[in-house]
Amino acid sequence: MWTDTRYADNRGVQLAYDQLEDNGSGTPLLLVMGLATARTWWPDGLCRAFADAGFSVARYDQRDAGQSTRMPPTARSNPLAALFGKPPEQVAYTSEDMTDDAIAVMGELGWKRAYIFGHSMGGLVAQRIALRYPDRVLGVVSSAALPSDVTGISVARYLRVGLLAKLARTKFPEGREGDIEAGMAVARGVASPGYPFDEQRTRAWISADADIGPRDNQAQSRQIGATWHGPALRELRAPTLVLHGEQDQLLRPSAAARTARTVDGARLRVFPGVGHDIPEALWRTYAEEVRALAADGVTHRHV
Repeated sequence: MWTDTRYADNRGVQLAYDQLEDNGSGTPLLLVMGLATARTWWPDGLCRAFADAGFSVARYDQRDAGQSTRMPPTARSNPLAALFGKPPEQVAYTSEDMTDDAIAVMGELGWKRAYIFGHSMGGLVAQRIALRYPDRVLGVVSSAALPSDVTGISVARYLRVGLLAKLARTKFPEGREGDIEAGMAVARGVASPGYPFDEQRTRAWISADADIGPRDNQAQSRQIGATWHGPALRELRAPTLVLHGEQDQLLRPSAAARTARTVDGARLRVFPGVGHDIPEALWRTYAEEVRALAADGVTHRHV
């Protein structure tokens, strides 16, 4: 259902991306996945739901994730230390670089403007793409994400550290089997408590992409440590939808509430029983929410 992997270039950084086949005539929708996580973590069924709602769907691997360029090693390899610690004098790259990556992918797709749907850290990146490139963004969907201008120790008020601490303590074997188990541990940890977890299907798709799974602590630390020097969140003017799970294991719903309060006109939906993932039972609902955002955005542009 996806095109072959293609690559966009941003000043020497190669960004892997693909596009849902036979769906080039819809409204452009670019998907941005979370912390050091490959684009294949977007459920195919959710992407089909977006297509059925009238979107042309593309997804890409951020730098330091999936099949995109992995950056040189850095001294910091603890993501929590990178999150709460003082930024190093020299960072591997900035958050501005990460937003530029998305624009490079849009350029290869031939998209002048697009809706940006970001999940987890991808939601934070989506906010920043809209702040840095307001003329390229039709609207923003921030899912299970922090507000873009909350950094350092201020993050603690929104964070639930239990799962992060558990994953940090867990040791997985080296090699492919360890990669699969690490991916499964993340998937189980973020799964929605109010919805069934399909162990067999989850293991199948994680096994298919085990070599690009979320196990690189250095990459996570580099992404978290990417500093942002751009506009404050209150300056975001694109139509904005904020989605969050009431039982999110990583981020409290107050993070979403803060984003929605800060962005003028943003709409907030908090889903009972939902964790830090997007459960299958809600794929159609999420697609309808994004379609409603697009319809509202069109209305606003014609007023």
